[in-house]
Amino acid sequence: MYEYTDIHLKDRNTFGIDAVARRLLEIEPGDSIPTVEGDFFVLGAGSDVVFVDDYAGTVVTLADRQVVTVDDNLVTAWGGMRMDALVQWCIDHGLYGLENLSAIPGTVGAGAVQNVGAYGVEAKDVIERVEAYDLRECCLRTLSNADCRFGYRHSLFKELPGRYLVLRVAFRLRTVFVPNLSYKALANLPHATAAELRQAIADLRWQKLPRPEEHGSAGSFFKNPVVTETVYLALREQFPDMPEAHASEGGYKLSAGWLIDRAGWKGRTQGGAGVWPTNALVLYNTGGCTGSDVVALARAIQQDVLDKFQIPLTPEAIII
Repeated sequence: MYEYTDIHLKDRNTFGIDAVARRLLEIEPGDSIPTVEGDFFVLGAGSDVVFVDDYAGTVVTLADRQVVTVDDNLVTAWGGMRMDALVQWCIDHGLYGLENLSAIPGTVGAGAVQNVGAYGVEAKDVIERVEAYDLRECCLRTLSNADCRFGYRHSLFKELPGRYLVLRVAFRLRTVFVPNLSYKALANLPHATAAELRQAIADLRWQKLPRPEEHGSAGSFFKNPVVTETVYLALREQFPDMPEAHASEGGYKLSAGWLIDRAGWKGRTQGGAGVWPTNALVLYNTGGCTGSDVVALARAIQQDVLDKFQIPLTPEAIII
């Protein structure tokens, strides 16, 4: 385990916002988990975090290590491993099911916390169990898929923020490759290999999203709102160009990106933050961005969308 004091977090969040943590603990595989006193925050790769101020407590994080074990088709990965690295490792070893989560700039542990999803697949679809350390009760817990209470960008770990440190995630994969082509843009790849599907998904992602090494962002900043059928049909009648939505999780999931674009925000900047020119769902660092810049822009967008459509937007990103 490594311990740092007064550490800058600019290189530990994909928005590239420079905040200082009073203390940071970086846990290695096999380390005993220390008791953390006072306020603390569990940080993955920082791909869904916006730091508005310096952090006066302790940041707890896992070292980026590629530690993977396989038992039959059950692949267990260290929580600090990058999700994209795990996808590649699995393809290299003939284990399939994670391909659609390629190019996501987060960790394995954060993938479970967020129930990360992309191109027709969510983490919950392949997670069998999660091994997590309860930082309040100071004990290790093994949680089944059902125990994790997964939902759209939701889990038990988000219900109880800061309670659990996800150490390992076990994925039930396949040894026979069956491509998931449910996402419309992938439908023309019925004969793709796993490696070809992975590359196609990476190409799709970087056509619409900023590469973290070029422009800081937290990926999709807002959740897609879920509304009742009555609200959805009324919006469709008022806005015929609105993308079709399908019944999902008790309602109809609208495109937050379309709402923001239709409200006129795509490509606009405010302070040091902006809305990505090819994807209105992404807020990004235009240069020297602060967390306050991001929050101010997000709130302006939320208010405008609420005024125009009477639809509240909820951030997917975590504001610290």
